[in-house]
Amino acid sequence: MTLDTVASATNSPELPQPFAELGLRPEEFQQIRDILGRRPTSSELAMYSVMWSEHCSYKSSKVHLRQFGDKQPDGGWPQLMVGIGENAGVVDIGDGWAVTFKVESHNHPSYVEPYQGAATGVGGIVRDILSMGARPLAVMDPLRFGAAEAPDTQRVLPGIVAGIGGYGNCLGLPNIGGEVFFDPSYAGNPLVNALCVGAMRHEDLHLASAKGVGNLVVLYGARTGGDGIGGVSVLASETFDADGPAKRPSVQVGDPFMEKLLIECTLEVLAAGLVEGIQDLGGAGISCATSELASNGEGGMHVWLDRVLLRDPTLSPEEILMSESQERMCAVVQPDDIDAFQQICAKWEVEAVVIGEVTDTGRLTIDWHDQRIVDVPPRTVAHDGPVYHRPMSRPANLDALQADSADRLARPETVEELRATLLAMVATPNLASKSWITDQFDRYVLGNTVMSQPEDAGMVRIDEVSGLGVAISTDCNARFAYLDPYEGARLALAESYRNVAISGARPIAVTNCLNFGSPEDPEVMWTFAETVRGLADGCLELSIPVTGGNVSFYNSTADTAILPTPVVGVLGVIDDVARRTPMAWGPDGELIYLLGGTGPDFDGSEWARTMHGHLGGHPSRANLDQEKLLGEIAIAASRDGMVTAAHDVSDGGVAQALVEMALRADVGARVWAPDGIEAATLLWSETPGRAIMVIPRTEEMRFSQMCAARGMPAARIGVVDSGLGSDEGFDDQVLQFAGLFTIALSELRLAHEATLPRLFGSSLS
Repeated sequence: MTLDTVASATNSPELPQPFAELGLRPEEFQQIRDILGRRPTSSELAMYSVMWSEHCSYKSSKVHLRQFGDKQPDGGWPQLMVGIGENAGVVDIGDGWAVTFKVESHNHPSYVEPYQGAATGVGGIVRDILSMGARPLAVMDPLRFGAAEAPDTQRVLPGIVAGIGGYGNCLGLPNIGGEVFFDPSYAGNPLVNALCVGAMRHEDLHLASAKGVGNLVVLYGARTGGDGIGGVSVLASETFDADGPAKRPSVQVGDPFMEKLLIECTLEVLAAGLVEGIQDLGGAGISCATSELASNGEGGMHVWLDRVLLRDPTLSPEEILMSESQERMCAVVQPDDIDAFQQICAKWEVEAVVIGEVTDTGRLTIDWHDQRIVDVPPRTVAHDGPVYHRPMSRPANLDALQADSADRLARPETVEELRATLLAMVATPNLASKSWITDQFDRYVLGNTVMSQPEDAGMVRIDEVSGLGVAISTDCNARFAYLDPYEGARLALAESYRNVAISGARPIAVTNCLNFGSPEDPEVMWTFAETVRGLADGCLELSIPVTGGNVSFYNSTADTAILPTPVVGVLGVIDDVARRTPMAWGPDGELIYLLGGTGPDFDGSEWARTMHGHLGGHPSRANLDQEKLLGEIAIAASRDGMVTAAHDVSDGGVAQALVEMALRADVGARVWAPDGIEAATLLWSETPGRAIMVIPRTEEMRFSQMCAARGMPAARIGVVDSGLGSDEGFDDQVLQFAGLFTIALSELRLAHEATLPRLFGSSLS
């Protein structure tokens, strides 16, 4: 057992310490010595190492993330109740309800141990929501993998999917959305981002702070073990080396049944008014919980570390402080309330122990069997760590990359080429049905799921009386971000915003998970800075605040970085979920409209990648004024009963949107190209700011007049027709592309749904 006390540290100022092995740089180690005025103890060194890690401290990103707070409208954001800096953002959705949501990464642990890495990613984000005082309602998982056929993808994808489903299903939370995207850059570095949304009444909001001198600090939930020592805090703070060993600490092991008990126990003690402050234990474990609670409160806390309940009695103090064992929470409780608090814990079979108390010393002190092993200013651990202004440089290949436009690529022209392209596109892994994955997730548990995959947005009901609900979407086209990080971020925001609005909900808040390579690479850092600038500018234009999120750096294998992947989550409010707009179109005779202008925008498109293996050019710029206008029309049409179905146009263009709507409804249609647009451009161009909307004939005049009055291009491009197949000599439903070809939905469905089972096995596992 390693044990180093404050007294011995003071008396041995020159004793060598393994700071480099813990991920600290020489100048950071010296900064710690300067703060303390002495050599740190081994326990203090452990605390600083995990709290100053890139994953926990944001030391390379802070200077850029400030834009999210600096760029806001006059008067601020009226809907924002809690913003960046807390466990999760909170927004007011009306009628006394508040919603909290956040997305975070669990990328590196999911590569090392796919099942547990993904499972504990779900568990961690759920506890972030719980710590705000909200009941978790649903989860989502944006995922990125290497090439679908690659052996590494074959290893990690089934385990990651099983981990997400296994933990979330046992926890009893519906998984209502997300994405799955394949690209060779993610080989050896899959992205597993986890989002959770929860709801509460305004008066139930709680924050992470330790206030009230003499109040008790209670650790409750699972016992602390050796799993996850250093965990995500260290694991996500360096690059994997393909040619040699890397630091790969123990990945956390999850217990969803304990988490379920912890959720109910926490909600009951909060409802009973027994908690003064609360914090979940995730990255950096007890080091994080104690230092952040003390720093956010009145600045003082004393902890008896030997009181911590352990699964492994051989753990050293340093290991206890660094352990990221799951299903643990820390609460600040008044002494008069401790008996009632512990009674509720006992009711739920959740172990609880008093490990400390709030003091007025301004110090975080920790004892181990009557020996002082930590004596630090808590803010220096939790909030005032290193801040880096990393060198930045525009990628050397970017000019050549942007000059290599997809305009030079041959487009399909003949009927045979167009038909073959359609079948190839709907079957490519990025566009193929993800039901092999999503069918492993329970989407309807709790009974409040209104929409889920493959709809554009997930939607859950908040209030069963009024029908008040929220819709959420996550999106990112990493190819766009690679070709132009500023515009790529705006396009990711625009697509997620559009998906929410298309469902009938009014977008009101943003969360993000910014996944990038090494911040020590000036080109990666320039790309990151441009991404943040684009997202901050875009949010200001759309009048929608960033409430919080996550930065995940070091997503590289050796010298190969992932495509920059700024996942953007947008949350919207709908007054009555009964007025939602689904993807599946309805009765015969309803009219199919394409909203928004269409140009030959193939740079960075899925068509260029799938059919030509090409990535180059410059993605079309996001027109956020038009996105707002499109959203207003979609919301008004939903509210006023003018639309029966809608789907955004994004990856794969209009063809993909039409195929997905037809297959979702299992009803065919006849479609045609508007005047002046060639077939390939209509079908596979990825011009942003567009949507398919299906209108009853009785509403066509009113809908058309609304679009015209607002200056929104709207072209009728088709009609729903379930009898078209028999007219054309087919045995089932068909999509007819007028003047070109007719194709059976059964053939499209086979192509669309066979890809992932072929790659990963026909049976769910």
